[in-house]
Amino acid sequence: MRKNIIKAITISSIGIALLSGCTGSEAVPNNATQTGALTGAVAGSVIGYNTGSHSGRNAVIGGLLGTAVGAGIGNAVDNQNPEQEQPGGWQ
Repeated sequence: MRKNIIKAITISSIGIALLSGCTGSEAVPNNATQTGALTGAVAGSVIGYNTGSHSGRNAVIGGLLGTAVGAGIGNAVDNQNPEQEQPGGWQ
């Protein structure tokens, strides 16, 4: 039982680390796609693990589904919010 929990946490952490590598080095204020993907991955892993037989397989499947749904919702939010224009030059 404890080994399965450690395995699920390890797999989820690796997935989150791989997804966070896609973020870039700059801080982007309107980036709901990445935030949604990471939030969905964590929520999906937790929900997947707690359903059924408490296996790591369910956590991985839930994490993948949560990532896809969260990224989709975040992308829709990004598309609805216009980019803020940066004023250039002297004001």
